[in-house]
Amino acid sequence: MTTEPARAVAPGWRGVLANLRQRKVLAMLLLGFSSGMPIYLVGNTLGFWMRENAIELSTIGFLSWVGLAYSLKFLWAPLVDKLDAPVLGRWLGRRRGWMMLAQLVVAAALVGMALVQPGEGGLVLAGVRLDQLMVFGGLALVVAFASATQDIVIDAWRIESADSPEQQGLLTSTSTLGYRGALLVTDALILIIAAQVGWVVSYTLMAVLMGVGVFATLYAREPAATGSAAAIASPVPLLSGRGMLDAVVGPFVAFFRQHGRWALLMLLVISLYRLPDFLMGPMANPFYADLGIDKETVGAVRGSVGLVATVLGVAAAGLSAVRFGFGATLLAGAVLGPGSNLAFSYLALHGADEGVFTAAMVIDNFCSGYAGVALVGYMSSLTNIGYTATQYALLSSFYALLGKLLKGLSGVAVEQLEATGRSLLEAYSLFFAGTAAVGVPAVLLCILLATRRPPGTPRVGDGS
Repeated sequence: MTTEPARAVAPGWRGVLANLRQRKVLAMLLLGFSSGMPIYLVGNTLGFWMRENAIELSTIGFLSWVGLAYSLKFLWAPLVDKLDAPVLGRWLGRRRGWMMLAQLVVAAALVGMALVQPGEGGLVLAGVRLDQLMVFGGLALVVAFASATQDIVIDAWRIESADSPEQQGLLTSTSTLGYRGALLVTDALILIIAAQVGWVVSYTLMAVLMGVGVFATLYAREPAATGSAAAIASPVPLLSGRGMLDAVVGPFVAFFRQHGRWALLMLLVISLYRLPDFLMGPMANPFYADLGIDKETVGAVRGSVGLVATVLGVAAAGLSAVRFGFGATLLAGAVLGPGSNLAFSYLALHGADEGVFTAAMVIDNFCSGYAGVALVGYMSSLTNIGYTATQYALLSSFYALLGKLLKGLSGVAVEQLEATGRSLLEAYSLFFAGTAAVGVPAVLLCILLATRRPPGTPRVGDGS
C-alpha cells in the first residue's frame, strides 16, 4: 500500500482546510464527525428530551451512567486491537471492519430510541410487558457501547495513519474539528429540528447521519502499520494463553515501563483534567429547560457564536502548543475548563437573560475547545506503535472514568441542594460553582507534571 508523503502543516483550522486534498485528512475529518455523533445523543441532549418529558433530575443523572462505556472501553480494546470484526474484517481490514460494524449498530440503536421514547409507561414486545424507560435506557447503552468501540478504532486509525509527528498533529486537529462539528449538530442543530418536528424525527435523522461515517470508512485506507504492528506486538496467536496475555497485559506493561513512576501522575492528571465538565454535563440541558430558555434559543446560540467560540478555542490551543509547548497549553486548559463553569453559576442567579446566556455559552465553548485539543494532543503523544488502540483507550478511559462515575449523581446533588430550602435555580448555581472548585487539583498536578522530566520521555513543556 502506498502512503502519502509527510508535509509541513500550518497549525489550526487553516492547516486542516489546506490539506483536505489529502485522502487521509478528508477521511479523518469525516471519521471525526462520525465519532462525535453519538456521545451527546446518549448524554447531554438526551437530558433535554427527558426533562421535557417530566423525567426527574435524579433519573436523568443515573441514565448518564450509560456513558461509562466510553470509560471502560479499554476492557475490550485488546480484542479490537488484535482480532478482525466478524465478516466485515475480511472485506475492509481490521480497523475499517470494526469501524463499519460499530457505525451500523449505533444507527440501528438510535432508530430504536426514537421509536421507544423516554417515558414512565410500559411496552409490550414479543408478548412481554417491559418498562418503557428501561428499554429506552438499554438502547442508549447499546449506542454508547458501539460508539465507544468506534472511538477505539478511529483513534488507532488516526495514530497509525500518520507518517510523521507533524502529520499526527494535522490529523488530530482535523479529527477534533470533525468531532466538534458533530457536537454542533447533536448539541445545537438537533434542538432547532426538535422544536419544529419533534424528538422522534430528530433522533431518526441523527441515525441517518451516521452514514457519513460509513462513507468515510469505505473511503479511508487501512493503515499500513496495523498488520506489521500486530505482528510485532503479538508474535503468537491471540487465542492462545500467551497471545491473550500479551494483548491484554502487554499495553499496560509497556506504558508503565516507558514512563516509570511518572505513569501514575500522568494517569491522575488525565483523570482529573475534565472532571468539572463531566460533573456539570448531565445537568446543563435540564438547567436550560428549568431556567425557561427554549430549545430554539439554545440551538441558535450554540450554532452561531458558540460554534465560532469553539473554533477559536481549538485554534488557540493549536497555536499555544506550537508557541509555548505542551506544558503551558495543558496548564492553561486546566484553568480555563473549570473556570467556565462559573459562568453558568452566575447565569442561574441572573435568570433567563439571552445576553447572559450567550456570554456563558461563548465562554464555555471556547474553553472546552481549548482544553479538549490540549488533552487529546498530550494523550496521543504517550502511545506506542503495536499497542496503539489499547493504550489510547486506556488513556481516554482514565480521562473520563472518574467523571462518568460521579456525574450519575449530579441530579441527586441538585435535588439535595434544593431540599435544604434553596430555590431550584439557587441549587443549580451552587452546584455549578462546586464543579468549578473540583478543577483545582488538576491545575496543581499539571504544574508538577510540566516542571519535572519523566525518565525516557520529553518534558511536557517541550514544544517538540
